[in-house]
Amino acid sequence: MRHRKSGRKLGRNQSHRDAMFRNMVTSLLQEEKIQTTSAKAKELRRVAEKLITLGKRNALSVVDAASDDELRQRRVAARVAAVRHAGKTVRNREMLQKLFGELAERYIDRPGGYTRIMKLGRRTGDNAEMSIIELMPSSSSAGDAAEA
Repeated sequence: MRHRKSGRKLGRNQSHRDAMFRNMVTSLLQEEKIQTTSAKAKELRRVAEKLITLGKRNALSVVDAASDDELRQRRVAARVAAVRHAGKTVRNREMLQKLFGELAERYIDRPGGYTRIMKLGRRTGDNAEMSIIELMPSSSSAGDAAEA
């Protein structure tokens, strides 16, 4: 029995799941929207949200806001460690730069909930529940869109 076990196995072994989520989160960061099954989307959300939070905590604006020199050096060291930690999952250097640059600044004021899952219906063939998982727009651009 799988009582109190978190996460879905998705019919794969651990190494296959890890590789699949590395590829999927890299694609999500690059395209900002991907279509997949609902079960995979729900599991991918956990991985993506943790990475974006890691990037947000170590954004350039946070490092530059350090007041004294010693604090700045600690934050720079923490940023380097965070980039290396995220690099275990996101193997693409350009996507790492996007994660710690553009995306970190986009979500700097957002407490969480960086992704959205929209259900599409069922896939013909195997009747699997399909969804689109996408990164949420920045709160400032959402406000601009509402005004227009």
